[in-house]
Amino acid sequence: MPKERSNHLYQLIKSMSRSEKRYFKLVSNESKSNSSKKFMLLFELIDKQDVFDEEQLLASTPELKPIQFSNLKAHLYKRILQALRQFHLTKMEDAEIREMIDHAELLYNRGLYDQCADILRKSKKKAQKSDHLELLLEILRWEKSLLTHTLDKHNQRRVNKLIQEVQDTNDRINQINKFSNISAKLNAFYLKVGYVKSEKDLKKVNDLVNNDILSIDEDKFSINEKLSLYELYIGFYYFTHNVEKGHWYAEKCLHIFHNDPNLIPSRLDVYIRTINNLLIGQYKLYKYKDFIDTKSLFRKIRSNEKIELSENIKMKLLKYSYVHEFNRLFMLGDFTGGVQRVNLLLNNIEFFIEKLNKHSRLILYYKIACLYFGASDFRLSSKWLNRIINSDALEMDVREDVHVYARIVNLICHYEMGNTDLVDYYVKSTYRFMLRKDNLFKFQIYIMKFLKKLSRNMNDHELTNAFIELKDLLKPLESDQFEKHPFMYFDIISWLEGKIEKKSVQEIIQSKAKVLIGEDYPA
Repeated sequence: MPKERSNHLYQLIKSMSRSEKRYFKLVSNESKSNSSKKFMLLFELIDKQDVFDEEQLLASTPELKPIQFSNLKAHLYKRILQALRQFHLTKMEDAEIREMIDHAELLYNRGLYDQCADILRKSKKKAQKSDHLELLLEILRWEKSLLTHTLDKHNQRRVNKLIQEVQDTNDRINQINKFSNISAKLNAFYLKVGYVKSEKDLKKVNDLVNNDILSIDEDKFSINEKLSLYELYIGFYYFTHNVEKGHWYAEKCLHIFHNDPNLIPSRLDVYIRTINNLLIGQYKLYKYKDFIDTKSLFRKIRSNEKIELSENIKMKLLKYSYVHEFNRLFMLGDFTGGVQRVNLLLNNIEFFIEKLNKHSRLILYYKIACLYFGASDFRLSSKWLNRIINSDALEMDVREDVHVYARIVNLICHYEMGNTDLVDYYVKSTYRFMLRKDNLFKFQIYIMKFLKKLSRNMNDHELTNAFIELKDLLKPLESDQFEKHPFMYFDIISWLEGKIEKKSVQEIIQSKAKVLIGEDYPA
C-alpha cells in the first residue's frame, strides 16, 4: 500500500469512536486465525500512534514482515469498513435496504422466487416510506426480473403497474438531478467569485437558472423534490442579493422537517444545511430573536438520542456553531466579547481549522479578523488577514471577493497602526490584485484613492473632512443592487462615522444594532 493509502488507514482508525473500536475488536477476536491476530496487532499499534510512522512499526514489531505489510494494511482497511457498515446497519436505513436487496439477489440466484418476492416487498415499503428513489428503482428492476417466474391471472395488470412505477420513479430522480445539477453549478461559481457583483455575473447566473425553474409548480412534488428545489432557490436568491426571498425559502425548507421530525435522522445533512441557510438570512435581516431560536437547533441535534452523529456531522455542527456565534456577536456589535471568546478558545480553534476545507477556513479567518478589528485590536486583525493574503495559489482561487476585502481591511489596519510607509505600497499591490481578479467596485476604488492620499501630516480638521468626503461618496452605494453587498464584508461607513465622531467602531455599530434589532436587543 503506498504511503498515501497508509495515511488513509491511519486516518480511518483515528476517526473511529470508542464504541466502533470496541465492536471491531469484538468481531475480529471471534476468529482465532493467525491472520486475525496480525490484523488486531496492527490495529492496536496504529491506534496508539500520535503520528503515523510505518518504519517505526516494522522496526519495533518482528511479527509484521515487510514483504506482507502492504497486503496486511489493505485487508485491515477493508475489514474495518465492513465492521463499520455492520455496526451502523440498523442506524442507516439506506444500508439496511441495500442489504435486503442483496439478500433478494441471493434468493433469486437460488431459484427461491417466492422468498425473493417477499423480501422485495418489505424492502420496497421501506424505500417508499423513506423516499430512497435510487434504491426503489433497484427494487423495481428486480421485481421486473421476477415477473416471468411468478405468473398469476393478474400478470398484465402487474406489468402495467410496474412500468408506471418505474416511469414515475425515473421522472422524480431526473427532476431532483436537474435541481441538484444547477445547485452544483451555482455553488462552483459562488466558491470562485463570491456573490454576484455585476450585470455580467447576474447574466451568467440567470443563464444557469432559467425562468422555468423559478416559476415551477411544486404542488405535486414529493418531499425530496421540494427539498432539492428549495435548496436551489435559497442558493440562487442569496447569491443574487435577494435575502428576503432566500430567507423565505429557508423557512419553507425547515417547516418540512418540523412538520415531520422523523425525516431529520435520515436527512440530517440536509437538515443542518437548512438551519445554516436560515441563520444566514436571519443574520443579514437582523432577526435576532429568530436567530437565537434557530441557532438552538444545533444543540437539540446533539442531545437527540435518536440521531447518530458521524464525525462528518460533528464537524459541520462545530463549524456552523462557531460561524454563527461570530455572526451573533457581529449583529450585536459585541466585538470585545467576541475577542475574549476567541482568546479563550484559541487552541481549540487552531485544531479545528486544520480539519476545515479551504472555503470554510477562509471564512473563519476573515470573521476572526473582523472581530479583532471591531475591538480595535488592529495588530491581531492584520495577523489573521495575512493568513488569507499569504494563501497558496490554489486557495487564491476560492472566494476571490474575500481575498480582495481581506487586503482592503488590512490596509486600514496598517493605517490605524500608523504604518503609513506601508500603506502606499499595499495600496498599489492591492490595486494590482483587484485588476487581475476583475473585481473592481466603486466601493473599492473610492477606498483605495482615499487611503492613498491619507497622510499623518494632515491636521485633525483636514482628516475629518477627508472622512466626511469618503462617507458622502460611499453612502449612495448602500442602495445600489451590486455595490451594496461589499458593506456586508466590512462596515466602512461605521468606521468612518467613528473617525468623524471620535468614537470606536464598536460604539457606532452597537448603537445601530440597538435600532435595527429593536426590543429584542439583549439588555
